[in-house]
Amino acid sequence: MKLKLVMAGVLASALSMTVAIAADEPQVVRQEMMKKVGGAMGAIGAIVKGEKPFDAEVVKASLTTMAEVGKDFPNHFPAGSEVGLDTEASPKIWETPDDFKAKAADLVKAAEGQLAQLPTDQASTGATMKAVGATCGACHETYRLKK
Repeated sequence: MKLKLVMAGVLASALSMTVAIAADEPQVVRQEMMKKVGGAMGAIGAIVKGEKPFDAEVVKASLTTMAEVGKDFPNHFPAGSEVGLDTEASPKIWETPDDFKAKAADLVKAAEGQLAQLPTDQASTGATMKAVGATCGACHETYRLKK
């Protein structure tokens, strides 16, 4: 009986170490970053659709998240991380890294520009979503694999 408990403990430790190691992988980091951007866009989208009331703090936090992610995102594409862990990154990222970095900078510029002129109501939040969303779409069109 003790042997079974020891083996279960060893197996649980090994599995948790595997999860911890995977969490540091660039593909996982990138996916988590994109989930943050998706959540931020979702929060803005809910305001635009009228599902949530206008809240300047939500818009500000969402735009701040997008700007922060955009600044760091290109740093998580080292050689060797082109495949694995369900990555949707296109090989084009490694073929044209300067353009990829420019597209990330476009997100930062759009988000910071919208922060400088923070929307004041639902209608102006729609314009914000359109401006920032265009940068997301431009990058995804070229650098995200369609699954």
